[in-house]
Amino acid sequence: MTTTTFGTGTAPGLTTHDPVLPAPRPGLFLRQRLGGITAHLTADQDTVHTVRALALTVLVAHGVDLDTARDAQLVLSELIGNAVRACGAHVPLVVEVHRAEHDAVVTVHDPLFGAGPRRTGTAPDSDEAETGRGLVLLDILAPGWTVKPSPIGKLIRCRIPAAG
Repeated sequence: MTTTTFGTGTAPGLTTHDPVLPAPRPGLFLRQRLGGITAHLTADQDTVHTVRALALTVLVAHGVDLDTARDAQLVLSELIGNAVRACGAHVPLVVEVHRAEHDAVVTVHDPLFGAGPRRTGTAPDSDEAETGRGLVLLDILAPGWTVKPSPIGKLIRCRIPAAG
């Protein structure tokens, strides 16, 4: 089935195979969006696990290849992890995961104004470092990722190019 974009026509090549989303519960509210999902969550182990799993399922259901969907899942994990490290446990986040053409797009909104991700200077190939490689990972998997102010703090958007 081809989707209609705001009743004005179709989104070429975008088919809907929306998976059933879990019912809202404290700390997690999910909604379908064109080619993906939007999640309002309070970051804890359970909600993050649910959103990560759904990201993969939803992207594949909307035609993103499995390798790209897995890369998007990894990017999502990194962005949420950074938000939790910067803001603390149970930080409120808005996460969007969707297909754009054949690529995957991951957006994370967090409430920390003006504080973008910081590079640590950790060598990506360090055998001793336990953290500090996340932004290098974003550079590789989502070249051109952006950080912008948003009404609730900041927005980090990553477009993960289709594999191949």
